[in-house]
Amino acid sequence: MNTNRDDKNPLWENVHQASKIYILPNAFTAGNLFFGFLSIILCIQGKFNADSYNRTVEQIATLITPSNASPEQSTSYYMLAIFCILMSFFCDAFDGRVARASGKLSLFGKEFDSLADSVSFGIAPCLLMFFLILQPTETMPEFYRNLLQNTGWLIGFIFMLCAAIRLARFNVLTNPYIVGHEKYETGDFSGLPAPAAAGAVASIALTMLSLELRDYTPLILIPLMLMIAWLMVSNIPYSSFKHINWTTSMRFRSFVVLVVCIILIVALREYSFAIIFLSYVFYAPIKYLPRGLKIIKYKLKKQQAGVLSANARNKPHGEK
Repeated sequence: MNTNRDDKNPLWENVHQASKIYILPNAFTAGNLFFGFLSIILCIQGKFNADSYNRTVEQIATLITPSNASPEQSTSYYMLAIFCILMSFFCDAFDGRVARASGKLSLFGKEFDSLADSVSFGIAPCLLMFFLILQPTETMPEFYRNLLQNTGWLIGFIFMLCAAIRLARFNVLTNPYIVGHEKYETGDFSGLPAPAAAGAVASIALTMLSLELRDYTPLILIPLMLMIAWLMVSNIPYSSFKHINWTTSMRFRSFVVLVVCIILIVALREYSFAIIFLSYVFYAPIKYLPRGLKIIKYKLKKQQAGVLSANARNKPHGEK
């Protein structure tokens, strides 16, 4: 590597160095892509092969959600598709961490990661939502059936578009050849990360399927998908947790939160994912709200002051 700027801003001397494929971190990225692809296949099978009996799929789905002892065949496929999206999330959480820990960072890995994310956290959750929720069914209330008949595809596309924009913006903000990238490389995320957005939507769908509330999911998931899509392209800071490793110390409060999360996963199983993901999604906007209100008030005062100043300049000479 060439370190002409300083030791904290390494630059690759040529395309061969920048495009190196390091095995371990890119293996996690390939796993992310694999589970995203598998989720898409399972969604298609759940939609078009629902009548074909597959005992293996049913058994695995029962292991994931034991509270639902005998799920429908299509439901079993969708449950496995959701599980694959969650597995993609865990693979994505480890690839960058492994690369940083081993010092095996490359521009190839960054681009490969974003391309894999666009499949696992863009196409896969949108296809899941489209087949599971955004397509009208006979059992749905007439209002939702008419609404989804005309706008279901558009809602899914908006989510996928925002995920793609979020990933593209992240690559630009963290480009090592752009001055100031360190703030976004090591600090908080700007906007909701696409993996967390996909995980939130998928985990809620898993909870609804486990509780057999599939016909009522549009009421919750449609506005939630649109809100999460907006959060992805917003500038609200979200914690990245990049600084956390096996040697990281934490406050007592943070340690308690970690223990509670572990207890939730063990005790609530499939329902715990929705609680954890939604807590992450909405904690940042709630925390950011007071600051956002102050910024809005400041801009309004500045705008009013500008209007008063312009009116004073436009008054005729001598007028009081």
